[in-house]
Amino acid sequence: MDILNALVALLNFVVIPAAAYGAQLALGALGVTLIYGILRFSNFAHGDTMAFGTALVILVTWGLQALGISLGPLPTALLALPFGIALCCLLVLGTDRAVYRFYRRQRSAPIILVMASVGVMFIMNGLTRLVIGVDEIRFDDGARFLISVQDFRAWTGLTEGLSLRLSQGLTLGITALACWALFRFLSRSKSGKAMRAYADNEDLALLSGIDPERVVRLTWIIATALAVTAGTLYGLDKSFKVFNYFQILLPIFAASIVGGLGNPLGAVAGGFIVAFSEVAVTYPWKKVAGYLGVQSDGLLQLLSTEYKFAVSFVILIVVLLFRPTGLFLSLIHI
Repeated sequence: MDILNALVALLNFVVIPAAAYGAQLALGALGVTLIYGILRFSNFAHGDTMAFGTALVILVTWGLQALGISLGPLPTALLALPFGIALCCLLVLGTDRAVYRFYRRQRSAPIILVMASVGVMFIMNGLTRLVIGVDEIRFDDGARFLISVQDFRAWTGLTEGLSLRLSQGLTLGITALACWALFRFLSRSKSGKAMRAYADNEDLALLSGIDPERVVRLTWIIATALAVTAGTLYGLDKSFKVFNYFQILLPIFAASIVGGLGNPLGAVAGGFIVAFSEVAVTYPWKKVAGYLGVQSDGLLQLLSTEYKFAVSFVILIVVLLFRPTGLFLSLIHI
C-alpha cells in the first residue's frame, strides 16, 4: 500500500501539475517557433501577447458573467476565448503593419526585428497593466475538480489522495486538440503548405505565386491564437498576474530551443521537458520518500520554488552550448 501511496503522491504533486504546465509551455513555444521559422526572428513580445490576450479574455468573461451567461460546470472564459483571440489578433496585425512590415521590406537583419520586438514587448506590457491593472486576478468559475481528494480516498481506501482540477484536464485536452489541428493544417492544407514553402525558401515561394503578406498574416493569427489560448489556460490553472507572463517567456524560449527553433513537434516535446525538469527539481520529495521507507529530516528538495526559472535558464544554456540546433528532428519542420 505504501508503494501505491507513493505513486499517488508522485502523480498528484509532480506528474499532473508538470503535464498541465508543460502543455501550457508547449502552446506558447509553438507560437514562438512558428514566428521564428517563417518570419525569421525571435519574438520577445510573445509573453506579453499572452498577457494582453488573457486580459481581454478576462474582460469579456466579466461581461458575460454580468449578463448571466455561463457554461455551467465549465469556465466562462472558454466562451470568452474566441473573442479575446479575435481582439488580440487585431492588435498584433496592426503592430505588424505599423512596425515589422517596414523592416521586412527593407530586408533588415533579424537582430533589428528582435530589438523591435523588445520595444513592442514593453509597450504591450504597459498597455496590459493600463487595461486590467497589476493585481492578481482569479477568473475561474464552474466546477473546480474532475477528481477530488475525498472521492479518490473513498474509491481506493488509500491514505494519500489524488486530485485532478478541471483546469488541468481542460489544459491537456485543449492542447492535444490544438496540436492535432495545427499539425494537420501545416501538413494537409494548401495554406499550411504555402507557409512551409515560404519558410524553406522565400524567393522560390514568391516565384511560385505565393502571396507573402497572406503567409505573414496567417502566421501572426495562428501564433496569437496559440498565445492567447496558452495564456488563458495558464491563468485558469494558476491565476492572472501581468508580471508572471513576462517571466514565463524564459521557459517558453527554453522549450523552443530544446526542441529546435522552427520545429513544431520539438517545441511540444521541449515544453514538457522544461516543465517536468522545473517541477522535479523544485519539488520536496520527503513525502514520496517516506512512503518508500526513506526517512529524512530535510525536505529532499534540490532547489526552492523561487529558483524554478533558474532551471529553465540552465537548460537553455546547456542546449545552446552542446546542441544549438535542438534535441529533436521533426517530420514537420517550418
